[in-house]
Amino acid sequence: MLNNRAVVVVVPAYQEEAHIGGVIETMPRFVDHIIVVDDASLDRTGAIAHGSGDERVRVIRHPERRGVGAAIATGYAAALELTQDADDAVAVMAGDGQMSPDDLERVLLPVVSGQADYVKGDRFGEPGVRRSMGLPRWIGGQVFSRLTSLAVGQPISDSQCGFTAIARGALLALDLPGLWPSFGYPNDLLGQLGARRARVQEVPVQPIYGSEISKLRLRHLPPIFFLIARAAARRARR
Repeated sequence: MLNNRAVVVVVPAYQEEAHIGGVIETMPRFVDHIIVVDDASLDRTGAIAHGSGDERVRVIRHPERRGVGAAIATGYAAALELTQDADDAVAVMAGDGQMSPDDLERVLLPVVSGQADYVKGDRFGEPGVRRSMGLPRWIGGQVFSRLTSLAVGQPISDSQCGFTAIARGALLALDLPGLWPSFGYPNDLLGQLGARRARVQEVPVQPIYGSEISKLRLRHLPPIFFLIARAAARRARR
């Protein structure tokens, strides 16, 4: 527990046999439950998670690939069954090892202390991030963040960062079955939160880039623009 609140970490994973073991092994001890959602991986991702020996781990496998957003929605639904208090926290850490476990407490604290409904990591304040992230990804992140900020009506520095935490009370208010199933889910989730006037904060986090390969493709960009526009429309209706 952290600040006397339960902590659940959802780990969406697809083809992450090289990294999932390290993600579980380095998970801080204050985490009560680790939910690994294997999105129909063809490698040993699920088997390695099952064999981790960590009693906190629960593995849920999609029978067919549904996308990272759908994997997170599955993990969120399972986390609701494991928590009770409105300020219990559900974090998301990707299965590719790009998120530092040293930053997890910083991401969680505004939620478990009742100061925020949703917390996003902000990678862009890290020195040298433009070089480590790569210029195309950096530019895309800047553009999407500024458009998302306009759409949801509050400043968002790093809309695409998947290192997040949400309060159980805020999670209950979301339309999880309607969450965008693929890339673009962060924008859709922020749109839902903005329409509900949720308290959103950002905290600095360190991005880690190594041997993992990004699964983002050019075909994912048009849906992200659509989701940002939909977020603006939801806010206007509210």
